[in-house]
Amino acid sequence: MAEQLLDQIRDLFEGQIDFEGQKLVELLINVALSVVGTIALLVGYVLQDIKLAVYIGLIGTAAVFLLVVPPWPFYNRNPVKWLPVGGGFTAPANLVFDGKTVR
Repeated sequence: MAEQLLDQIRDLFEGQIDFEGQKLVELLINVALSVVGTIALLVGYVLQDIKLAVYIGLIGTAAVFLLVVPPWPFYNRNPVKWLPVGGGFTAPANLVFDGKTVR
């Protein structure tokens, strides 16, 4: 039972996301940080308050961090199907290299 619990915790922190998930994370980071930066700049400019602009930027960056850093399950919707270990590959019988047959 303890081993199963440790396996679940290990899987949670392992951070497996697929290639499509990585692409989605990159898109989310670019869009979200651009939006947060724009909002912080506009609020700071309109209210003439640099401190508020910095706080909005920091809070928005922390929110984006929480959105993209943990390996959420929707980042692993297209897992890679790997080949079985040691399965299926056979070396060719006669390999010709530079005009010489190599076994």
